[in-house]
Amino acid sequence: MTGIVINVLAVALGGVCGTLFGSRLSQDFIHKLNISFGVCSMGMGISSIILMENMPPVILAVVVGTALGLALHVGDRIARGAGLMQRPAAKLLGAQRGGDLSLLVTAIVLFCSSGTGIYGCLDAGMTGSATILISKSILDFFTAMVFACSLGIVVSLVAVPQAVIFSCLFLAAKAVFPLTTPAMIGDFKACGGFLLIATGLRISKIQEFPIADMIPAMVLVMPFSALWTNCVAPLLG
Repeated sequence: MTGIVINVLAVALGGVCGTLFGSRLSQDFIHKLNISFGVCSMGMGISSIILMENMPPVILAVVVGTALGLALHVGDRIARGAGLMQRPAAKLLGAQRGGDLSLLVTAIVLFCSSGTGIYGCLDAGMTGSATILISKSILDFFTAMVFACSLGIVVSLVAVPQAVIFSCLFLAAKAVFPLTTPAMIGDFKACGGFLLIATGLRISKIQEFPIADMIPAMVLVMPFSALWTNCVAPLLG
Protein backbone atom coordinates (compact mmCIF):
# COMPACT_ATOMS: atom_id res chain seq x y z
CA MET A 1 0.00 0.00 0.00
CA THR A 2 3.02 2.27 -0.49
CA GLY A 3 1.34 4.28 -3.23
CA ILE A 4 -1.72 4.96 -1.07
CA VAL A 5 0.41 6.14 1.86
CA ILE A 6 2.39 8.47 -0.42
CA ASN A 7 -0.79 9.86 -2.00
CA VAL A 8 -2.45 10.51 1.36
CA LEU A 9 0.67 12.23 2.70
CA ALA A 10 0.92 14.32 -0.47
CA VAL A 11 -2.59 15.70 0.03
CA ALA A 12 -2.02 16.36 3.74
CA LEU A 13 1.33 18.09 3.21
CA GLY A 14 0.06 20.00 0.19
CA GLY A 15 -2.75 21.39 2.33
CA VAL A 16 -0.26 22.51 4.98
CA CYS A 17 2.08 24.14 2.45
CA GLY A 18 -0.80 25.87 0.68
CA THR A 19 -2.04 27.27 4.00
CA LEU A 20 1.41 28.61 4.86
CA PHE A 21 2.51 29.92 1.46
CA GLY A 22 -0.66 30.10 -0.65
CA SER A 23 -0.93 33.87 -0.41
CA ARG A 24 2.20 34.13 -2.54
CA LEU A 25 0.66 32.26 -5.52
CA SER A 26 -0.92 34.43 -8.20
CA GLN A 27 -3.99 33.34 -10.16
CA ASP A 28 -1.96 33.35 -13.37
CA PHE A 29 0.58 31.01 -11.79
CA ILE A 30 -2.18 28.66 -10.62
CA HIS A 31 -3.85 28.65 -14.05
CA LYS A 32 -0.64 27.78 -15.89
CA LEU A 33 0.22 25.13 -13.31
CA ASN A 34 -3.16 23.47 -13.89
CA ILE A 35 -2.40 23.23 -17.61
CA SER A 36 0.80 21.33 -16.82
CA PHE A 37 -1.24 18.97 -14.62
CA GLY A 38 -3.40 18.18 -17.64
CA VAL A 39 -0.41 17.40 -19.84
CA CYS A 40 1.03 15.09 -17.16
CA SER A 41 -2.27 13.24 -16.84
CA MET A 42 -2.47 12.71 -20.60
CA GLY A 43 1.11 11.44 -20.64
CA MET A 44 0.26 8.93 -17.91
CA GLY A 45 -2.74 7.83 -19.96
CA ILE A 46 -0.72 7.28 -23.13
CA SER A 47 1.82 5.17 -21.25
CA SER A 48 -1.03 2.96 -20.00
CA ILE A 49 -2.86 2.63 -23.32
CA ILE A 50 0.18 1.16 -25.06
CA LEU A 51 -0.14 -1.87 -22.75
CA MET A 52 -3.49 -2.80 -24.35
CA GLU A 53 -3.83 -6.43 -25.48
CA ASN A 54 -7.29 -6.39 -27.09
CA MET A 55 -8.67 -3.14 -28.46
CA PRO A 56 -12.35 -4.10 -29.09
CA PRO A 57 -13.24 -5.04 -25.48
CA VAL A 58 -11.46 -1.96 -24.15
CA ILE A 59 -13.34 0.37 -26.49
CA LEU A 60 -16.61 -1.44 -25.69
CA ALA A 61 -15.96 -1.11 -21.95
CA VAL A 62 -15.31 2.63 -22.23
CA VAL A 63 -18.45 3.25 -24.30
CA VAL A 64 -20.80 0.93 -22.38
CA GLY A 65 -19.31 1.91 -19.01
CA THR A 66 -19.78 5.61 -19.72
CA ALA A 67 -23.35 5.04 -20.92
CA LEU A 68 -24.08 3.05 -17.78
CA GLY A 69 -22.53 5.71 -15.56
CA LEU A 70 -24.59 8.44 -17.21
CA ALA A 71 -27.78 6.37 -16.93
CA LEU A 72 -27.17 5.65 -13.24
CA HIS A 73 -25.99 9.22 -12.54
CA VAL A 74 -22.77 7.95 -10.96
CA GLY A 75 -21.21 11.41 -11.04
CA ASP A 76 -24.16 12.94 -9.20
CA ARG A 77 -24.10 10.17 -6.60
CA ILE A 78 -20.38 10.72 -5.97
CA ALA A 79 -20.99 14.45 -5.59
CA ARG A 80 -23.77 13.78 -3.05
CA GLY A 81 -21.46 11.46 -1.13
CA ALA A 82 -18.82 14.17 -1.06
CA GLY A 83 -21.46 16.56 0.21
CA LEU A 84 -22.04 14.30 3.21
CA MET A 85 -18.31 14.08 3.93
CA GLN A 86 -17.89 17.86 3.90
CA ARG A 87 -20.36 18.45 6.75
CA PRO A 88 -17.89 17.89 9.61
CA ALA A 89 -15.32 20.09 7.86
CA ALA A 90 -17.95 22.77 7.25
CA LYS A 91 -17.84 23.61 10.95
CA LEU A 92 -14.19 24.57 10.55
CA LEU A 93 -14.97 26.86 7.61
CA GLY A 94 -17.99 28.54 9.11
CA ALA A 95 -21.61 28.50 8.03
CA GLN A 96 -21.38 31.73 6.02
CA ARG A 97 -18.76 30.59 3.51
CA GLY A 98 -20.99 28.92 0.95
CA GLY A 99 -18.52 29.35 -1.90
CA ASP A 100 -15.77 27.69 0.12
CA LEU A 101 -18.07 24.78 1.02
CA SER A 102 -18.75 24.20 -2.66
CA LEU A 103 -15.01 24.28 -3.33
CA LEU A 104 -14.47 21.79 -0.50
CA VAL A 105 -16.91 19.34 -2.13
CA THR A 106 -14.91 19.69 -5.35
CA ALA A 107 -11.70 18.90 -3.47
CA ILE A 108 -13.21 15.82 -1.82
CA VAL A 109 -14.43 14.46 -5.16
CA LEU A 110 -11.08 15.16 -6.82
CA PHE A 111 -8.90 13.56 -4.15
CA CYS A 112 -11.17 10.70 -3.01
CA SER A 113 -13.08 9.52 -6.06
CA SER A 114 -11.33 10.69 -9.22
CA GLY A 115 -10.86 8.28 -12.09
CA THR A 116 -7.09 8.51 -11.66
CA GLY A 117 -7.24 7.62 -7.97
CA ILE A 118 -9.61 4.71 -8.45
CA TYR A 119 -7.55 3.36 -11.36
CA GLY A 120 -4.33 3.79 -9.39
CA CYS A 121 -5.67 1.89 -6.36
CA LEU A 122 -7.05 -0.96 -8.46
CA ASP A 123 -3.82 -1.16 -10.44
CA ALA A 124 -1.73 -1.22 -7.26
CA GLY A 125 -3.91 -3.93 -5.75
CA MET A 126 -3.78 -6.18 -8.82
CA THR A 127 -0.22 -5.65 -10.03
CA GLY A 128 1.65 -4.33 -7.02
CA SER A 129 2.79 -1.30 -9.03
CA ALA A 130 2.49 2.07 -7.31
CA THR A 131 3.53 4.05 -10.41
CA ILE A 132 0.14 5.61 -11.10
CA LEU A 133 -0.49 6.53 -7.46
CA ILE A 134 2.99 8.02 -7.00
CA SER A 135 2.60 10.06 -10.19
CA LYS A 136 -0.84 11.16 -8.99
CA SER A 137 0.69 12.10 -5.64
CA ILE A 138 2.98 14.65 -7.31
CA LEU A 139 -0.03 16.28 -8.97
CA ASP A 140 -2.15 16.04 -5.80
CA PHE A 141 0.50 17.77 -3.69
CA PHE A 142 0.37 20.90 -5.82
CA THR A 143 -3.39 20.65 -6.34
CA ALA A 144 -3.89 20.52 -2.56
CA MET A 145 -1.72 23.62 -2.28
CA VAL A 146 -3.99 25.42 -4.75
CA PHE A 147 -7.15 24.42 -2.86
CA ALA A 148 -5.56 25.42 0.46
CA CYS A 149 -5.06 28.95 -0.86
CA SER A 150 -8.84 29.37 -0.46
CA LEU A 151 -9.81 26.71 2.09
CA GLY A 152 -6.84 26.66 4.43
CA ILE A 153 -5.72 23.70 6.52
CA VAL A 154 -9.09 21.94 6.16
CA VAL A 155 -7.81 20.58 2.81
CA SER A 156 -5.42 18.34 4.72
CA LEU A 157 -8.37 16.66 6.43
CA VAL A 158 -9.54 15.32 3.07
CA ALA A 159 -6.64 12.86 3.36
CA VAL A 160 -8.60 10.94 6.04
CA PRO A 161 -11.58 9.79 3.91
CA GLN A 162 -9.16 9.40 1.01
CA ALA A 163 -7.10 6.88 3.00
CA VAL A 164 -10.22 4.87 3.89
CA ILE A 165 -11.64 4.80 0.35
CA PHE A 166 -8.33 4.00 -1.34
CA SER A 167 -7.53 1.22 1.14
CA CYS A 168 -10.89 -0.44 0.48
CA LEU A 169 -10.34 -0.27 -3.29
CA PHE A 170 -6.82 -1.67 -2.92
CA LEU A 171 -7.97 -4.65 -0.83
CA ALA A 172 -10.86 -5.38 -3.20
CA ALA A 173 -8.50 -5.36 -6.19
CA LYS A 174 -6.07 -7.63 -4.38
CA ALA A 175 -8.87 -10.16 -3.86
CA VAL A 176 -9.81 -10.05 -7.56
CA PHE A 177 -6.26 -10.40 -8.89
CA PRO A 178 -6.04 -14.25 -8.70
CA LEU A 179 -8.96 -14.41 -11.17
CA THR A 180 -7.21 -12.31 -13.82
CA THR A 181 -4.86 -13.04 -16.72
CA PRO A 182 -2.01 -10.90 -18.16
CA ALA A 183 -4.24 -9.93 -21.10
CA MET A 184 -7.00 -8.79 -18.75
CA ILE A 185 -4.53 -6.70 -16.75
CA GLY A 186 -3.16 -5.10 -19.92
CA ASP A 187 -6.65 -4.19 -21.10
CA PHE A 188 -7.52 -2.88 -17.64
CA LYS A 189 -4.48 -0.59 -17.72
CA ALA A 190 -5.45 0.62 -21.20
CA CYS A 191 -8.98 1.42 -20.05
CA GLY A 192 -7.54 3.41 -17.17
CA GLY A 193 -5.33 5.18 -19.70
CA PHE A 194 -8.39 6.44 -21.57
CA LEU A 195 -9.75 7.86 -18.30
CA LEU A 196 -6.40 9.54 -17.60
CA ILE A 197 -6.38 11.21 -21.01
CA ALA A 198 -9.97 12.36 -20.50
CA THR A 199 -8.95 13.70 -17.09
CA GLY A 200 -6.04 15.60 -18.62
CA LEU A 201 -8.28 17.17 -21.26
CA ARG A 202 -10.73 18.20 -18.56
CA ILE A 203 -8.04 19.68 -16.30
CA SER A 204 -6.71 21.66 -19.26
CA LYS A 205 -10.28 22.86 -19.94
CA ILE A 206 -10.18 21.49 -23.48
CA GLN A 207 -13.23 19.23 -23.06
CA GLU A 208 -15.48 18.59 -20.05
CA PHE A 209 -15.47 14.79 -20.04
CA PRO A 210 -17.82 13.15 -17.48
CA ILE A 211 -14.95 11.43 -15.68
CA ALA A 212 -16.98 10.17 -12.72
CA ASP A 213 -19.59 8.69 -15.06
CA MET A 214 -16.82 6.86 -16.95
CA ILE A 215 -15.69 4.94 -13.85
CA PRO A 216 -17.97 1.89 -14.49
CA ALA A 217 -15.76 1.15 -17.51
CA MET A 218 -13.05 0.06 -15.04
CA VAL A 219 -15.42 -2.60 -13.71
CA LEU A 220 -16.51 -3.86 -17.14
CA VAL A 221 -13.20 -3.99 -18.97
CA MET A 222 -11.79 -7.20 -17.49
CA PRO A 223 -14.96 -9.30 -17.96
CA PHE A 224 -15.20 -7.96 -21.53
CA SER A 225 -11.52 -8.80 -22.09
CA ALA A 226 -11.98 -12.36 -20.82
CA LEU A 227 -15.10 -12.82 -22.95
CA TRP A 228 -13.25 -11.58 -26.02
CA THR A 229 -10.20 -13.79 -25.45
CA ASN A 230 -12.11 -16.97 -24.61
CA CYS A 231 -15.21 -16.72 -26.81
CA VAL A 232 -15.06 -14.10 -29.55
CA ALA A 233 -11.45 -14.27 -30.71
CA PRO A 234 -11.52 -18.08 -31.31
CA LEU A 235 -14.61 -17.65 -33.52
CA LEU A 236 -12.81 -15.04 -35.58
CA GLY A 237 -9.92 -17.45 -36.12
